[in-house]
Amino acid sequence: MREITPELTEDLIHHVGSIRVGKAPPFIIGSYRELVEQVAHLSYLNKDYLLFFRGQTQDFLNKAGVSTFYPSIYREENLQQWEVEYRFELLDHASRQLRDLFVKRKVDGYNDVRRKRYIQWSILQHYGVCNTPLLDLTHSLRVACSFAQEDGEREIGFVYAFGLPYITNRISINSEDDIVNIRLLSICPPDALRPYFQEGYLSGTPDITSEYESKTELDFNNRLIAKFAIPNTRQFWGSGLKKIPRDMLYPMSDKIEQLCKEIETKIQTEVRPGDIGEFLTEWVKLEQLLLQRAQGQEGRLLSIREAIQRLLKSETFTSIQAYQIDELRKYRNAIVHDTQRIELESIAENTRKLRELHKSLGWIKY
Repeated sequence: MREITPELTEDLIHHVGSIRVGKAPPFIIGSYRELVEQVAHLSYLNKDYLLFFRGQTQDFLNKAGVSTFYPSIYREENLQQWEVEYRFELLDHASRQLRDLFVKRKVDGYNDVRRKRYIQWSILQHYGVCNTPLLDLTHSLRVACSFAQEDGEREIGFVYAFGLPYITNRISINSEDDIVNIRLLSICPPDALRPYFQEGYLSGTPDITSEYESKTELDFNNRLIAKFAIPNTRQFWGSGLKKIPRDMLYPMSDKIEQLCKEIETKIQTEVRPGDIGEFLTEWVKLEQLLLQRAQGQEGRLLSIREAIQRLLKSETFTSIQAYQIDELRKYRNAIVHDTQRIELESIAENTRKLRELHKSLGWIKY
């Protein structure tokens, strides 16, 4: 996607200085009203763009110390080509499952879901079924702030403003900026309650899947206009306003959520049949849990080896378990890079070890 140079308010110019917005520390905001005023000025100054927002409990930084916003399918430092292809294979499988279930159950909008890949991806992304090449955004500043305050244990949350092309359709593709923007409120069936409560949008880089010249072209820090830190307090909102409760952001009795949970269960067992697929599916589960638990306050994306070391140091698991995980990591790399030398018996044995390790850690129930 094309990188932009944002127009900033006087306060932000003084705060950011000569460095990129993404590398500067977040601008501290004391109240919701103050944030609205800052956004109002930014919207006026950046007339060529429509502002969208994202709230996070952490500010994730790359190795250069720059805030990074990759769609989930591209996240991870030193992401290898094979891993991207595997994730897209998983996405394709989930898309087929979604399409078939919508048609079979005659869910409102099933014709659109059957024909349009971006709608399939949007539903899978928004309900967290699997990784996709789309990033969750919202047009609502209040929704973004509510997500930023979602973790009640953190003192601050982060709100980001992005400048995207103006929307012309429910799925807008801008060839000049190389961006696709999807308005979930226009494409999701009425049974999908979550996008409506979250005023959700999704955005990505069109026509790019597992092959790209540079991964940085997929990072939405290219479109970042401002980043703010807000206090995780009730006082931030002032009188007469409060954050949106979690049970409204994630409403109960959402029929599409229930359908997506079925798909999530199926793809864990059906994707890439065979011994190699079973091992890799188990490894992906473990890797995601390791990275989630090891992520520190500074927000920098960790490698899997760094995650193992950090969890060992914090005594999350024993040195024996750390050794077992690292051996399985090496085996996983051998499968990816030199499959021909792997014996089928060893795949079954290492899959068994992975499952036993899951049980001993107690992170996944079998």
